[in-house]
Amino acid sequence: MEKRIFIKTFGCQMNEYDSNRIYDTVKKIGYLKTDNKENVDCYIINTCHIRDKAKEKVYHEVGRIREIYKSRNKPITIITGCVAQAENEEMLKREPYIDIVVGPQSYHKINSLIKNFEIGKKIEETEFDVVNKFNYLDRTENDNSNVSAYLTIQEGCDKFCNFCVVPFTRGPEYSRPFDKVMLEAEKLVKNGAKEIILLGQNVNAYSYKDQNKEYRLSNLINNLEKFSEIDRIRYTTSHPRDMTDDLIDCYSTSRKLMPFVHLPIQSGSNKMLKLMNRKHTVETYIKIYENLKKINPEIEFSSDFIISYPGENENDFVETLDFIKNYRFINSFSFIFSPRPGTKASKLKEIENEVSKERLIKIQEQLSLHQLTMNKSFINNSIDVLVENEIIGQNKLFGRNKYMNSVIFNGNKKYLGKTVKVEIEKVNRNTLFGITNEKREFLN
Repeated sequence: MEKRIFIKTFGCQMNEYDSNRIYDTVKKIGYLKTDNKENVDCYIINTCHIRDKAKEKVYHEVGRIREIYKSRNKPITIITGCVAQAENEEMLKREPYIDIVVGPQSYHKINSLIKNFEIGKKIEETEFDVVNKFNYLDRTENDNSNVSAYLTIQEGCDKFCNFCVVPFTRGPEYSRPFDKVMLEAEKLVKNGAKEIILLGQNVNAYSYKDQNKEYRLSNLINNLEKFSEIDRIRYTTSHPRDMTDDLIDCYSTSRKLMPFVHLPIQSGSNKMLKLMNRKHTVETYIKIYENLKKINPEIEFSSDFIISYPGENENDFVETLDFIKNYRFINSFSFIFSPRPGTKASKLKEIENEVSKERLIKIQEQLSLHQLTMNKSFINNSIDVLVENEIIGQNKLFGRNKYMNSVIFNGNKKYLGKTVKVEIEKVNRNTLFGITNEKREFLN
């Protein structure tokens, strides 16, 4: 008998990929995906530990589930992801409604855990078992049929930035076998993918050795280039330390690698980078930036910035602000430092909240200015947009340009999965709005 499963996903693209793979997995035991979370047999919360108050969001979500099912049969309630890994048994003790806790390297055990579940028996699976996990998932078809599809090639991190919990929740760096990645890419192409986004906590640290040959991220890009069905290739998230020359060269040789690089720097102050244990300097970052711009002037950048990391004084903050003014990022994430349990930075004295808020406002104003200026440059120009889906009930389509800008425009469903010319008529900070040339002619 078929049963229903719903997954609430928090956080990054890798969590989205993981949730989709869990859906692929549980089909083997008769659980089908549903969007109706009020009528399920199994409810999974796939968690992220990067942002502030991640743990509390999980408990709030569990409270909502309890409220929904207070007068009906309780679903098997499972917490997965990075919060599950970090908190593990503590979650089972604090919240009796949770039945199972599964870390991100134990997803291959989910079917067994669900099949053998017994009411009242609490289970915690948080071993770092990434090899067996991917060996299992490689035998499970990826049924993702999105125009733009995620593909995890690397997990974990060996950098140990003092603020970051990833090495403790995802484990050490692991690169999937090259041939397995290509087989999954081939499946995604058969499902209709026109864009492949390669994922990893440190995606450009990808390194797989087979019979004395090393495969790097550049090798994956060059091989994906050979698929005639693929129009676009992207990857995220990168570390400056792993931005190697062979990867940089791809921006001059690849026709399908998009000219948009998300490369977190975190601070414009070398003092702060050292305190963070980032293992790169502002100067090495600028060198990478300039090398990429030299190879392809169309390349644009986004980045991440941590504001008010412990030890940041006014001069450090000004250095970061000046850096942002000089290197005009078109889309970036910025947030006030928030300590993560278990990290070195969690023991440091935090900067006064009011000072931190003032600094964040100034940083975000500058970042927003660059982003809006870039978006306004598209007005009255025709740009290439890969159409991903239809906006239900609005007779509009959604897609992205080469810089990952969201684009909404009037159009026909026949454009889905195609790259079309869209004339941009207006913009805001986050979205471009336009019309296809065909539609404009029709209206006239």
